[in-house]
Amino acid sequence: MKERSLTGKPQWKALEEHLAWMAPRHLRELFADDPERGARMAAQGAGLYLDYSKNRVNGETLDLLFALARARGLEERREAMFAGARINVTEDRPTLHVALRMPAGSKLVVDGEDVVADVHAVLERMAAFCNRVRSGQWTGHTGKPIRNIINIGIGGSDLGPVMAYEALRFYSQRELSFHFVSNVDGTDFTEATRGLDPAETLFIVCSKTFTTLETLTNAHAARAWCMQSLGDEAAVAKHFVAVSTNAEGVEAFGIDTANMFGFWDWVGGRYSMDSAIGLSTMLAIGPERFHEMLAGFQAMDEHFRLAPMERNLPVLMGLLGIWNNNFLGANTVAVLPYSQYLSRFPAYLQQLTMESNGKHVTADGSRVDYQTAPVYWGEPGTNGQHSFYQLIHQGTRLVPCDFIGFCHPLNPLPLQAEAGADTVAGDQHDLLIANLLAQGESLAFGKTPAQVEAEGTADALQAHRVFDGNRPSNTILADRLTPHALGSLVALYEHSVFVQGTLWNIDSFDQWGVELGKQLATPLAEELKAKDAPALTHDSSTNTLIQRYRAVRGRS
Repeated sequence: MKERSLTGKPQWKALEEHLAWMAPRHLRELFADDPERGARMAAQGAGLYLDYSKNRVNGETLDLLFALARARGLEERREAMFAGARINVTEDRPTLHVALRMPAGSKLVVDGEDVVADVHAVLERMAAFCNRVRSGQWTGHTGKPIRNIINIGIGGSDLGPVMAYEALRFYSQRELSFHFVSNVDGTDFTEATRGLDPAETLFIVCSKTFTTLETLTNAHAARAWCMQSLGDEAAVAKHFVAVSTNAEGVEAFGIDTANMFGFWDWVGGRYSMDSAIGLSTMLAIGPERFHEMLAGFQAMDEHFRLAPMERNLPVLMGLLGIWNNNFLGANTVAVLPYSQYLSRFPAYLQQLTMESNGKHVTADGSRVDYQTAPVYWGEPGTNGQHSFYQLIHQGTRLVPCDFIGFCHPLNPLPLQAEAGADTVAGDQHDLLIANLLAQGESLAFGKTPAQVEAEGTADALQAHRVFDGNRPSNTILADRLTPHALGSLVALYEHSVFVQGTLWNIDSFDQWGVELGKQLATPLAEELKAKDAPALTHDSSTNTLIQRYRAVRGRS
């Protein structure tokens, strides 16, 4: 029996009624009425500190959101996920990414198998392999040690590894160079391998089924590149390893299945960076640091599972996202890490959030009558301040922001005074964090016409220098960017996605929306490259574009 729509729930109706009172309130007023708001509307867990006081909410808003979460069975569904229930209903699978970071000795039996034991068996094999490569014991076909590692994957098999490598580059073994190939555009592979010696290069082919079109296309390009230089089919076994479950396909490619690292159907691609998909990450930072990252994931898992809703970071962020999206009408979220190392984090979150919750039907197949996932985007601060922040501050769209910062720098540089003066106290990191805090403050409180006028601004320019403010943001702080902190941060967003998917009653763990385009691409590719012009049966636009492409390529 299909349930009543979310928007018909009494808890939803109560939030709509509350919105009528809350909408006209400005953050200036909310802070003035509650001098302790900044300290009171904060929570911490797993090494992260969340200040959510700059959201357009009060205590009543939060209580109503908690009531909605309980009415939607958030706590029960959370326990079902951790227990290994098949909450991915359209694929009839459990969603057990949390098992990937459970400590050794933990036990979780699913379908008669202790999945934690299986996970640690793979982690041990990964560690042994990584130690051999990092120490130089693993050599290529000609006896040279490996100096270059290229990860070939797409989606979560690329976004997770490349994000983690960039985020943790500070901890990486610098004698090794790392490259990532995902795009089927040949430029991606060509530029990744330019100037590299095949005799010193190791490829990691990441494909669960070992049939992913883009990944296998690039893997065969890599194989041809190696063979052109090394000239011996036996070289493949020394220069390729696989992260896959398809032993037959891996062996047929020429990879020794002893160097195949598996994972499981209950690991979704966008939740897989802490599985064997993270092999390149472990090669870069070493097994010990990789386990520190897993501990960060696990710390946030425990916080999410055990902390009360009122102090639970993923619950708070998820519910505030519901409020901003479904009640305040914000259709995007800007993720703004004030760390150059997190340059790929917004792109990683795009897949995590939008592939998970970009759905138009509920788990039972009913069409939704409310907005689901907003668009996630962003760039590191301070770079973004000189590009798109203009729209965030003075544009016509409401863009909630997540600011992410770290109290201690990994690369401290002294802050220089003006030319010719002595070095001043402090470092550049102080300036970086000052910008982070200033952006949150200015978005919240803005600048009133009276303040602009008091500054002596000419009448003709006053309207241009007014900032409305009242624009919501979260600020997330950690002590420093460590592997543990990265694990906690990723798990924070994973569980926030889970919270929102539960309230929207959608399956956050399937991704049928990526299938149609891939299905259509295969026959289209044949039509584009055929020597004899085939009869075209597409729409007039697609037919014309095919004909145009064929003519330019001389295939008419």
